[in-house]
Amino acid sequence: MISDTINQEMKKAMLAKDQAQLRGLRAIKAALLLAKTEKGSSEEITEETELKILQKLIKQRRESADIYKSQNREDLYLVEEEEINVINQFLPQQLGREEVASIIEDVIKQSGATSVKDMGKVMGLANKALAGKADGKLIAEIVKEKLA
Repeated sequence: MISDTINQEMKKAMLAKDQAQLRGLRAIKAALLLAKTEKGSSEEITEETELKILQKLIKQRRESADIYKSQNREDLYLVEEEEINVINQFLPQQLGREEVASIIEDVIKQSGATSVKDMGKVMGLANKALAGKADGKLIAEIVKEKLA
């Protein structure tokens, strides 16, 4: 489980006085804790849910970093980038565009999808197959391409 690893890494970061690492780890821990205590959630969260949470954290930071970059706030941009790097350590290796396209082709064949009207069905299956291994934006882009 990622949460166990986070606690160990937090101790190391505190001892090393690595503020960037500690900030990223605390963000992950807070998000996981929030998910555990959310109304209607079970006591334990699955590894798949943990990966989704980490992807969400990265997406939020990327959006913030883009805004900071466009407003020439290099100091804030760097903070977001540091946190993205910390969070990325806990995600599986991201697949390349060709690998993602190959998996999506298989999903399309299995689902029997033939047009863009089936995009919702394909996206659901593709997101499950590629959980934590590819960015949602890339998945949607490739699915749209393949179904068009």
